[in-house]
Amino acid sequence: MNHFRLILMTAALLTSGILQAKEVTVTSPNGRLTVTATDEAGLTLRMTLDGKTIVTMPVALNTSRSIRSVRRTTISEDIKASFYRQKHFTVKANQIDLKLNDGFGLHLRAYDEGIAYRFYTTNKGETIIGNEVAAFHFPKESKAWLSYTTNPEKPYAMAFQNTYHETHLVDARPLAAFLPATIEVPSGVKLTILESDLRSYPGMFLKADGDALVAEFAKYPKKMDYYRWRGMNYVAETEEYIAKSEGARTYPWRVLAVTEKDIDMPVNNLVYALATPNQIGSTDWIHPGKVAWDWWNDWNLKGVDFEAGINTRTYQYYIDFATKNHMGYIVLDEGWYDSSKGDIMNPIPDIDLQGLINYAAKKDVSIVLWTVFNVLDEHLDEACAKYAKMGIKGFKVDFLDRNDQTAIEMAERIAKTCAKYKLFLDYHGYFAPTGMSRTYPNILNYEGVFGMEEARWAKKETDMPRYDVTFPFIRMMAGQVDFTPGAMRNGTKENWVECYQNPVSMGTRCHQAACYVVHDSPFTMLCDAPTNYEQEPDYTKFIAAIPDEWDETRVLQGELGKYIITARRKGDIWYVGGQTNWDARTIELPLSFLGEGSYVTMMLTDGINANHNAEDYLLDTQSHHNGETLSIRMANGGGFVLKFGKPTIVDHF
Repeated sequence: MNHFRLILMTAALLTSGILQAKEVTVTSPNGRLTVTATDEAGLTLRMTLDGKTIVTMPVALNTSRSIRSVRRTTISEDIKASFYRQKHFTVKANQIDLKLNDGFGLHLRAYDEGIAYRFYTTNKGETIIGNEVAAFHFPKESKAWLSYTTNPEKPYAMAFQNTYHETHLVDARPLAAFLPATIEVPSGVKLTILESDLRSYPGMFLKADGDALVAEFAKYPKKMDYYRWRGMNYVAETEEYIAKSEGARTYPWRVLAVTEKDIDMPVNNLVYALATPNQIGSTDWIHPGKVAWDWWNDWNLKGVDFEAGINTRTYQYYIDFATKNHMGYIVLDEGWYDSSKGDIMNPIPDIDLQGLINYAAKKDVSIVLWTVFNVLDEHLDEACAKYAKMGIKGFKVDFLDRNDQTAIEMAERIAKTCAKYKLFLDYHGYFAPTGMSRTYPNILNYEGVFGMEEARWAKKETDMPRYDVTFPFIRMMAGQVDFTPGAMRNGTKENWVECYQNPVSMGTRCHQAACYVVHDSPFTMLCDAPTNYEQEPDYTKFIAAIPDEWDETRVLQGELGKYIITARRKGDIWYVGGQTNWDARTIELPLSFLGEGSYVTMMLTDGINANHNAEDYLLDTQSHHNGETLSIRMANGGGFVLKFGKPTIVDHF
């Protein structure tokens, strides 16, 4: 090691002879948010809203550092956002660049929507980061929404899937929580902690300590080992440091998004805006779409004249179903290769993969293959070259289940190599996105969500409808979600039953349908069996036709943990999706977001008996005017989807 750098975020920025000021402030463009960097007791950032302190953060690099210079700049960027919740958006910020001694520095930005800071180094040679410590101190009586690790023994090794624990911060559990995390200060303002541009560095965890959330990080892997099943690797031994790098570099952005209204949370764009721009060039070859998916429904076809399972005939049926409903993809999930041997280069004998690819191509359907992260990485160029040549369009990559530095490097390496072969990616078994879809737009989706797969092994006391109207406000601030909706068997709070082989969703059929509008998800599953959908062709046609790319997204109404109403526009057609928790509610929806005039409206709403039979729904066509207000009832755990189009385009509606 040429240079050993122990980096501690608690260290101070000291003044020098060049700069005598003990305090430097940057203000958001609208003048309401300010961030002040002081060095009186170690470098501390203090954020205020309208002059009132809402969080204080000790941060720094290495041991105590003195400020050598300060440079101020203004940021204004019009961002083209491929496969994002909107096609483009503009961000503005004011920035200060604090140059520190020993070749380190700090960028600090204030946006109207929140603040962000990142450290950087201009050092040559090797830099080793022993630890990063950041403590986010909030006012007393603040509330928190935290998703804790599901592996207390090895807290940094898990699937990043859990519900939110809503509590006063001082009463939070002493467990590592993964990002994003939301805090509500006593004034009602919410701050959500996220990260962006996470590259070659471990992701952040937070642990409650009184009125503070303190950062924790997985250490750098020293030795890896393998689980016998799936060929999945895991960290068997670690170094004493968390990261190492060579030469000058920047570190991840630490983001604190500020929202005064819950409806502003799902459309906060800071994570995407702060990420490194597109590194793969043209994205014309990437096509989002709906997916006929096998795993959730357990290959559970019925009324067919062959044995359903992981075999060629079953997947031909999935392809036929996708064709009938104008869906672009099917996924061959776990089982198409012998995962116990990690043998990604050879399909099992029951799968004629090239034959399926050819069969699908004739029907305008493409195939995506499931695999494990390290299994793909260990055969990366070989697998990409082989399957791209055969006609595969992408990979669903699963079971990363960690976010240490080498895991982050693997995810980026896979994205970069797959882009070279024009293969897109669905990152499952992964943490919440950190802007990587801006850097590598071929990553269409990420899990890091307590999604529909949980219904296969959830318990009756699991409150999924409440989670469904919580995570869009918090988790979706980070970006896309691979939630995998579309259940055709639906249960009320009273009659839901656990069933692994033939799973049931919690909440109504319309609650499921609304996922296709509420969620940011450009590559999204129809999770149930084709033969279940085929029994209700009008419903299936309706949800399959909901777009996967959008020009504009607005959250019209909502309250975290209670309900959400989201409107999205594709061309001249608007969709509105609504979901509620287990509380039935009636909402009044002004149609003023529409352009002037009358609209043909398709309305998928909870049926009159949905509180008794969660599968009950009504699909109706009406006419409405943008000056009207619709009254819409949602059943317990219910939802709805509305589709608005001008009469002149009704033939294509």
